[in-house]
Amino acid sequence: MEHEIKIRKILLHAPNVHIGGGLTLLKEILSTNSECISSAQLDFRVKEKISLPAEIKVYYVKRTIFSRFLAEWRLYREVMPNTTVLCFHGLPPLFRLQKKVIVFVQNRILCEKGLLSQFPFKTRIRLCVERLWLRKLSPMVRYIVQTESMARQLKKRLNNNINVTIFPFLPRYKKNSTFRMQTKKFDFIYVASGDAHKNHVNLLKAWCLLAEQGVKPSLALTVDEMEYAELSFKIKRHREEFDLHVINFGKIESYEDLSNLYQQSSALIFPSLTESFGLPLLEALDHNLPILAPELDYVRDVVEPFTTFDAYSPVSIARAVRRFLGIQEEIVTMNSGDDFLKEVLK
Repeated sequence: MEHEIKIRKILLHAPNVHIGGGLTLLKEILSTNSECISSAQLDFRVKEKISLPAEIKVYYVKRTIFSRFLAEWRLYREVMPNTTVLCFHGLPPLFRLQKKVIVFVQNRILCEKGLLSQFPFKTRIRLCVERLWLRKLSPMVRYIVQTESMARQLKKRLNNNINVTIFPFLPRYKKNSTFRMQTKKFDFIYVASGDAHKNHVNLLKAWCLLAEQGVKPSLALTVDEMEYAELSFKIKRHREEFDLHVINFGKIESYEDLSNLYQQSSALIFPSLTESFGLPLLEALDHNLPILAPELDYVRDVVEPFTTFDAYSPVSIARAVRRFLGIQEEIVTMNSGDDFLKEVLK
């Protein structure tokens, strides 16, 4: 046919996707080829952040158990025979569907053991429930992840025989015309939400250790002060107590503003304990920034870091920063046994 009619056949199910890399990727698929999406169930917090074609039927899901259950029931009742269900929030449908189901898993915490102790109590309960929910297997489900290590982790968590496809994708960013004209205002930038696994606590401890050593590198952060009030207060308190050169820009809505901040920074430091993809790593690479990151699989899945560190150790993070800045560590002077006895007899 000369003018083939495009059939909308994807039902996009994305409750709880409202911040970070998940939201960035959600915006990308909605702006790329929305003609194939017939309806979408989205987190109510993205209502002002995403513009959708009028042809897409949209349901907004609130942060209540009833609203989430209603969304799952609607998924079960309204899905059409020729529809593919795309679960973009990383979990299979609550009610088993006799339809094609794709689960895009982008939360590594759901696939790993531990890592919950630092989260607030309500978040720990939710993640425990979602981990059990993820284990709900169905032969109709195909999983999509973005890296090889994420695929290994998912199979280890669920079953080696599950259908997993590795298919990384990125937003199509427009380069800023002033890319080469920005002056460097920050030694480091860390683009991340304030969730516990992003590891701001150890990063701040490292900056305090450096300050005690007389080293005060500048650092740009992007923590939403409204959503992460406790962490934001901790950032301010450490900055005042140790006279740290740390500026929190809060949540940055547009990529143009984020790109400007990358261009004003000399390097990305990324101490996150776990990621399914680590989008800022690739954004930093796109801006030709050297990367300081943990020696973890998710990092080397996508980039070759300038130097690595132990993300659980503030001392290790601080040493990586000193290496990048070209500041040599003091080497311990070794003494003899005779010197030791002289010290004892002082």
